[in-house]
This record gives sequence, structure tokens and C-alpha cells, in this order.
Amino acid sequence: MHTFKDANGKVQWQLEITVSSIRRVRALAGVDLLTLVKDGFKPLGELVGDAVRLADVLWALVQPQAERLAVSDEDFGRALYGDVIALAAEAFVEELVDFFPDAKARANLRRALTSGKQAADILMRRATVELEKVNPEDLAQTCIDSSTNSQASSASTPDP
Repeated sequence: MHTFKDANGKVQWQLEITVSSIRRVRALAGVDLLTLVKDGFKPLGELVGDAVRLADVLWALVQPQAERLAVSDEDFGRALYGDVIALAAEAFVEELVDFFPDAKARANLRRALTSGKQAADILMRRATVELEKVNPEDLAQTCIDSSTNSQASSASTPDP
């Protein structure tokens, strides 16, 4: 079982993926967790990239705990933002991998996810390096130059 804390730091949410919770996620969020690892993890990437849809899945997973704590769907959603979403997504993915019964399949899923994380980290580092090279003054001048050097369209030029 994997956990994450909400943005208020008050609740330690417990994610547990079982056959029963998969049914609940299908019914409440319309997402089939078993298909998320298909097509090179594309469905999983799309889900994790959509914070609202991910929150719906997380809610379906924690609903029994939320009911015991008298936390509404709306209150749960209000406490999901910023780093909490990333931490919740990570806990969710780890729990999803742990669900699969075949040890080799779990190992391969973990290997694939690790490679994906490493690639994302490399891309983020490279983007950071490139952004540090940007000079706002030069960028502004480029925008000014491109807008003043463009020719007017023939539609706006009056006929003689």
C-alpha cells in the first residue's frame, strides 16, 4: 500500500489497488486501471498528465477512507495541488505496478517507468539549461523587430 499526504498535511491517504478498487474506479471515474500499461504506457502518461482525471481516479481509490473521515469529493479535490499531485501520481503508479501478480511483469514495468523518469529528468535539465541562456532583452527586441519588419497584407493596402 502506497500513501501520500494532502496539501493540508492533515490526511495520509492510503492507495490500495485491488480487484474491488479497480471496479470502483471503473464505476466512479470511468477509467480501467488494467489498460493503463498498454501501448507503451501512453494511457498512464495521459492520466498522470491530466490532474483532474487523476484526482477522480484517486478519489475513487480513497473513497472508503474518505467516507470514514467525512471528507467530501470537493474537499479532497481542494487539497490536491502543486507538489501533492506529483507525489500522489507517484504513489498511484507504484501501487498500480504492485498490483500485477507476475513478478517478471512488475520488474519490467518498474524498469520501463524508471527509464521514463530518467528521460524526463534529462529533458528537464536540458530545458533548464536552455532557459538560463535566454536574455529577456534580446527576446523582446526580436519580437519588436519581427512585428515592425513584417509587410502589411495586400488586403489592408488600398488600391490606387
